[in-house]
Amino acid sequence: MKKEILHHGHPNEKEAKRIAEIKSLTYVERLERLFAIIELSYTLKNAPKIYPKK
Repeated sequence: MKKEILHHGHPNEKEAKRIAEIKSLTYVERLERLFAIIELSYTLKNAPKIYPKK
């Protein structure tokens, strides 16, 4: 896995880079990413709530 480089460019540049990255993925890779997001969302939704003690 290549090392990520922080990019502090204009939001339009970052969005264009992200769109180009997603377009380069295959259908299966896009589907895997979608399922990972859905799984994470479900996990966070059903996680036990932790509140600070007062």
